Amino acid sequence: MAPSTVERMATLTRAPASRRGRQGASHRSTVMMKIAMAVSGAVLLAYVTAHMVGNLKIFFGESSFDHYAHWLRTIGMPLVPREGFLWLVRAGLSVAVVVHIVMAVLLTRRARRARPVKYVHRPPVQGSYAARTMRWGGVIIALFVVYHILDLTVGVANPVGASGKPYTNVNADFDHWYITAIYTVAVIALGFHLRHGLWSATRTLGRQRPGSERMFGAIATGYAVLVTAGFLSVPLAVSFGIVG
Repeated sequence: MAPSTVERMATLTRAPASRRGRQGASHRSTVMMKIAMAVSGAVLLAYVTAHMVGNLKIFFGESSFDHYAHWLRTIGMPLVPREGFLWLVRAGLSVAVVVHIVMAVLLTRRARRARPVKYVHRPPVQGSYAARTMRWGGVIIALFVVYHILDLTVGVANPVGASGKPYTNVNADFDHWYITAIYTVAVIALGFHLRHGLWSATRTLGRQRPGSERMFGAIATGYAVLVTAGFLSVPLAVSFGIVG
């Protein structure tokens, strides 16, 4: 028996409703991915800030800097083993990095699927330089982190690699212009990444209000400049003989 008019109308009504349901679920999962990326980014942001401030101890002399590095390895003792706190921090940072990268990849793929056909004539992209280079900046930072660990944590990539002497190792690094150049490029990439990431996070977490974009943009820029200057002050101070 052929379906009645009422049945055909019900079928037509259910189809758009089903599509709307799938679109709603996809939107909610996208929002959750953005939140996960923002939260993991906030964890990394806190570490970067603390790391930058700790680096500035080098301006107080060799004894102060080496003592600070030793203190990091003894936090929580005897409640936790030597370097136990550091390993907890490393584990947390590793999880945050994995979540951040995975969410970035998934969101990029989802955005591409939403526009499967490329523009014939793509209009100029609006936004900052940091926004347009976010992906490549992330790759540069990731590669530098691997090198940085091998250099000043493991010591195998350091020109001296003196165990228990971080002040000596830092000076040995930045006595070489090419290491200073590599560090500078990575830190500038980090600055751009921080600027756009912080600004985007405020939007994702719903902190921006109409008319406040300029204010949050200025805050993000100021923070990124401050962190970049803090990190670069160390290699430049060694290179120009202010430290060492």
